[in-house]
Amino acid sequence: MSSYKVILMVVFGTQIATGVLGNSFLICLFTIMIFSGQRMRVIDMILIQLSWINCLMILSKNIPQTIAVGNLKNFLNVHGCKFFFYLHRVSRGLSLNMTCLLSSIQAITISPSSSKWAKLKERTPEFLTSTCSLCWIFHLLLNILVLKKIKGPRTSRNTSNFLPYGYCSTSVTTEVTASLFVAMVSVPDVVCVGLMVFTSSYMVLLLYKHHKQIRHSHMTNLSTRSSPEMRASQSILLLVSTFVVFYSLNSILAAYIHFRRPEPWLVHSSTFLSACFPTFSPFVLIISDSQVLRYYSALRGRHLCSLSLNL
Repeated sequence: MSSYKVILMVVFGTQIATGVLGNSFLICLFTIMIFSGQRMRVIDMILIQLSWINCLMILSKNIPQTIAVGNLKNFLNVHGCKFFFYLHRVSRGLSLNMTCLLSSIQAITISPSSSKWAKLKERTPEFLTSTCSLCWIFHLLLNILVLKKIKGPRTSRNTSNFLPYGYCSTSVTTEVTASLFVAMVSVPDVVCVGLMVFTSSYMVLLLYKHHKQIRHSHMTNLSTRSSPEMRASQSILLLVSTFVVFYSLNSILAAYIHFRRPEPWLVHSSTFLSACFPTFSPFVLIISDSQVLRYYSALRGRHLCSLSLNL
């Protein structure tokens, strides 16, 4: 095996280990806090779903690609290819939806009482469960269309009718049909990205006004402590910015791969970029979200207390 393939396997394996470990930590932390009766934020319900989705994204993309790099390209049959490709498409769409929903709800949460969005604050928990359920149902149904295009591992020497996707391949349709298909599956993504940009810009504006108030309070010797909502908004803005950067780069590369016959290194680059956000996002939250650190401190304090009682 060449050194290039060894490096790729190490990189993909590191993404799997790091991403699954970080997201599993958040899943366990939020789950324990929920069952222990800890008061949770509205956005924590989205964060725990996002952590599960991140794990699915990493496993469904990196595991088959890692094995494919090791010259085991036919380890999957047609059904295996369809399963992994479908799982990745669903988790990718849900990751976009949940990140958009996270940004929107936080924008509503920190909106002033005089704004039009203020009326939605009290009803946000009421609609959150149904909205999340609709997102799951929508992507589970939408991506069934993708399954028809997946043809499984490429075994034929004739490559004129297939485009390689690392471990699987998809049939090439006419340029018009391909364009219509890409447009159809891309419309929800464009809407979500546009909504994210709008809500993020709105939060930046509110944070700027809040910062000016803090400066004024400092000059008049008043309290300068920022609210938990504002600190959470800064954390979510960092998370959304991370998502938009990796999503944009990968979308451009994925579009090129779809319409052109890609080199193997482009497919590997797309795999790496697609796993960057689900790998780094839990650590962004752990480092920047003070409430996550508070949950961990509370859990650790209870653990130490129980140990002292046992001793």
